[in-house]
Amino acid sequence: MATLSKKRKAAEAKVDKAKQYTLAEAAGLIKDINCTKFDSSVDVHIRLGVDPKKADQAIRGTVSLPHGTGKTKRVLVLCTPDKEGEAKAAGADYVGLDEFIQKIEGGWTDVDVVVATPSVMPKIGKLGKVLGPRNLMPNPKTGTVTNDVAAAVNDVKGGKIAFKIDKAGIIHASIGRVSFEPAKLAENTQELINTLVRMKPATAKGVYLKSISMASTMSPGVTIDTKSVAS
Repeated sequence: MATLSKKRKAAEAKVDKAKQYTLAEAAGLIKDINCTKFDSSVDVHIRLGVDPKKADQAIRGTVSLPHGTGKTKRVLVLCTPDKEGEAKAAGADYVGLDEFIQKIEGGWTDVDVVVATPSVMPKIGKLGKVLGPRNLMPNPKTGTVTNDVAAAVNDVKGGKIAFKIDKAGIIHASIGRVSFEPAKLAENTQELINTLVRMKPATAKGVYLKSISMASTMSPGVTIDTKSVAS
């Protein structure tokens, strides 16, 4: 077992493992227990009362965080030449088709989001084995397969994130940086939770929001009282 650093031990001592904090308390505490010298990412982990094996409960979607993520995302737009100007004007970092298909087939995935127009999807379907495991494959459900590439790029650059439930029934999402004010971390988290609540499957039974925790890079997690975020 790895030995904890003095900073990590001090951070651990500030977190009451038996306590469920309100969202506002957790957001404030996260800044106080940060162990890194860099601007760490702040993530939330939300366990839902669903069965991911059932198609109608395999929750997946997007949410526009009111304060963004604090990270400038690199966007690749795969499209035909008539859409390239629109994508570049919107701020896409990479725009094209065949050359990027070849690069991706060779293992290149140095982007955060891939947007594609419907017309090119037949050509990039074969990239699923590379993009799929990295959650980069364009998908209509996340708004990344669209003819309005400018809007898609603007959404991503403006703080829109995609989320997908894992096999254990947990949603993992980055909702900001430790440099954010606690109120902004709380508001971003609440917006994600509100979106998940609206997406609750009709077939899901019992408690829906089972547990929520917040943590920054290399810092201990803080458990959030689900009742404090009920919407």
